[in-house]
Amino acid sequence: MQLVPVQRAGAALLLAAVGLPVIGVVIVGLDIMPVRFAMMHVALLGIAVGLLSGLDPMLCALVACALAGAGVAPLARTPDGLSGAMGLLMSLAIAAALLVLAVSGVNASGAFALLWGSILSVDTADLVVLGVLAALVPGLFWWRRRDVALLLYDRELAQCSGVPVQALTAVLLVLVAVAVAGAIKLTGALLVDALTLLPALAARRLGTSLRSITLWAVGIGVAVNLTGFLIALRLDWPPGPVLVLTAGTLVLAVHLVPERSIDTWRAPASDSLPSSH
Repeated sequence: MQLVPVQRAGAALLLAAVGLPVIGVVIVGLDIMPVRFAMMHVALLGIAVGLLSGLDPMLCALVACALAGAGVAPLARTPDGLSGAMGLLMSLAIAAALLVLAVSGVNASGAFALLWGSILSVDTADLVVLGVLAALVPGLFWWRRRDVALLLYDRELAQCSGVPVQALTAVLLVLVAVAVAGAIKLTGALLVDALTLLPALAARRLGTSLRSITLWAVGIGVAVNLTGFLIALRLDWPPGPVLVLTAGTLVLAVHLVPERSIDTWRAPASDSLPSSH
């Protein structure tokens, strides 16, 4: 723990535990599970472009994911429509990434390293990105909690209630895309769910409103990240798989708890609806 790379990795996981589980709540609420896979492939394309151009690969990955998230937002009128767009985006991104790597002749090992992650190579720029997400994502949820609750509950109801659905959806998708790209370095693209989706799935089982689900997700994220990281350090195991196994074990344990009457964010959303008279 006295080594600077280990301290940075711990700080990165702590920051990730604040913002990324909330992103998982968005993914579950909007029912856009394929977005994770699509953004992993887009991040690979961004890294390939960065290696070709000499720019910072992770910065290129973040920009590529942000642009992709904003680009598919108009198609998010229904989960099915967005799923189709994500499937197309995934195919095009991986094909373009492989073509760029093949044509450029650059060493592809750096690009494909994102599949496995490299948590001990976290630098100051990565901490800044995770810190911004840790402040921005919960802040947006608190600031526009009524609008977010309505959108995650029912898109048409949100539209009728005066929520700027298209703009809010675009913002959430950009945040999701950037968060997935930001988390890749910590666990690798194949295991990014440990930081985003798994805490949200456990929180949805325990919470009864958008607020409580969000708080549970952050709390579970902190517990999982710190516990998994300490176990990995103690046993000298790779942190990514340990984080996933820790989060997965907690999700399974939570699902053994008797199910409550879960309305997720429906109750606060309906309570916030404007009066009809």
